[in-house]
Amino acid sequence: MEIIHWRGIVESLLFAAGDEGLTMKQICEVLEIEEVIAEQVIHELEEEYNENANRGITLVQMAGTYQLVTKKEYSLYLKKLVESPHTSTLSQAALETLAIVAYKQPITRMEIEEIRGVKTEGPLHTLTAKALIKEVGRAEGAGRAYLYGTTKEFLDYFGLKSIDELPPLPEKVDEDYIQEEADLFFGRFEDQTD
Repeated sequence: MEIIHWRGIVESLLFAAGDEGLTMKQICEVLEIEEVIAEQVIHELEEEYNENANRGITLVQMAGTYQLVTKKEYSLYLKKLVESPHTSTLSQAALETLAIVAYKQPITRMEIEEIRGVKTEGPLHTLTAKALIKEVGRAEGAGRAYLYGTTKEFLDYFGLKSIDELPPLPEKVDEDYIQEEADLFFGRFEDQTD
């Protein structure tokens, strides 16, 4: 097979590998080619991306892996996309669920539901689909329920280096304040129904 055909295959492999990237060894094993040919393919792909200023992505080598990444000059537009309310908003239920998982991880769905007082299947599905949480194991005991925890994407999303950077929870919740707020809320509701 000619080098030009290998370029398309390597490009698709790098795209599929995403942030993980591929090592030269992985590329050689998948394509069943010698390293000298793989190096030539990578070199030609790099040249192709660098020569065409209109391309939005480029090929880089980081930490021993090759990755397709977006060009720095387009970072402003990527930032707008990520910060767009249409692409990044989470429902109140999802935010509550995410907070519980973040502070109590690893935690089961039933434990989350006990804290929230409502079902959490929908928010868990949403958070898993957005890669903010993942299954991190199984609980001991009957049923061996899934345990949920946060992901690297969660840390990136909230700009944290580690879970230890989460703000501390208040030590004591003022029950009287909560009761006053509840009375005010329900009092307004009762006034409207009279």
